Order: sequence, then structure tokens, then C-alpha cells
Amino acid sequence: MKFFADTADTADIRDLADAGLLDGVTTNPSLIHKAGRDFLEVVAEICEIVPGKPVSAEVVALDYEGMMREAEIVRKIADNIAVKVPLTIDGLKTCKSLTDDGTMVNVTLCFSANQALLAAKAGATFVSPFVGRHDDNGFDGMQLISDIRLIYDNYDFTTEILVASVRHPIHVLEAARIGADVMTAPPAVIRQLVKHPLTDKGIEGFLADWAKTGQKIG
Repeated sequence: MKFFADTADTADIRDLADAGLLDGVTTNPSLIHKAGRDFLEVVAEICEIVPGKPVSAEVVALDYEGMMREAEIVRKIADNIAVKVPLTIDGLKTCKSLTDDGTMVNVTLCFSANQALLAAKAGATFVSPFVGRHDDNGFDGMQLISDIRLIYDNYDFTTEILVASVRHPIHVLEAARIGADVMTAPPAVIRQLVKHPLTDKGIEGFLADWAKTGQKIG
């Protein structure tokens, strides 16, 4: 399963990329606002940090003409841009036009398997079902991923399932068990994956025993 970082914080992206943990990055207007930087500038920097790996940058227009106009600007930032569009009729029309032209597209704000089916039919490179927000509203986010996986496998769709709105390590585990293609999570959640009390306890014990030897390496 591919790991994307859901952030516009370039320091976090560099740190995770240096550890070999990143296969791409997703951003959205809220993350850009949190970063407090110019949209085009920060997205360009992210593309440089993860060259050749998809970086999702979202348009904010709601009509087809407006989305296409913004997409023309966004996709010129770098070759690894995936234009992010909402799962609406105009968003799907934009998706079709862009993918037909060879541009990666991430169809976002997916909350049903039927919506995911439409995204695949429109030629989406990625579809982003939001599992955390789904859970927040009384639905089973991971069941949504299972349903999409089944449908895509039934018809050999090439659209990748990009699990979004990931809140904790269990979401990552369940997504991997189901067979999602990608998960995107905040850097803090990705770092949580490495944590285990027995790992910490083991390191503590090894260091205590090493100290008793009175030796040094180098």
C-alpha cells in the first residue's frame, strides 16, 4: 500500500521522505490555509521534495469551466501534479477532460461506493473516500473501502483507492487488510505506526545492558 502524507508542511514532508516512507502527498485548501503560505509556491516546493511522486493540488471552482481554468494553472506547476476535483457532475466532467489529456486526477470527497463507481467511469487516477468523516456521521468508513474494492475488482477498474480522512493507525491497518491502493494521513498518524511499547521496552533493556559492558562503538 502506498503512503501519502496529508499535509502542506514541507518540513514534515522532507522528514518522512528522508525515511523512505512517502509515495506522494495530498493537500487541500484547509491544509494550505494552515501552512500560511502562497498556494502555488508551497505546492511547487512539495513537488520538488517528492519528484516523480503524485502531489494532489485542489481546484476551488465549482463549475466545469472554472475548474478547467484553474486546472490549467495547477498542472503547470510540475509533472507530478494530480489535480484534485470534488465528486460532483462538474468535477467528473473535469476529471474526464483532464485524464483524457494525460493529467492525473484525484476525485475527492467520496462518501459512497456509487460515487466511487462514477469516479472510476470518469477515468479518475485516484478516488478519495473519507473514512474518518464517514465514521463521524454514524457510518462505517472501512465498510465503504471494502465495497469500493469489491466493485473495482469486479470490473478491473484501474482507479486507485486512496483512503483519506485517516484518523489513527487502525484505519491504516484496516485499509491495508482490505487491499486499498493508497492511504493518506497526517504526518503524526504516520509516525504513530512505528510506536509500540515493547519496542521501547526492548531498546531500554538493550541500552541498560550495553552500559554495563563499559564499551563504546567507535
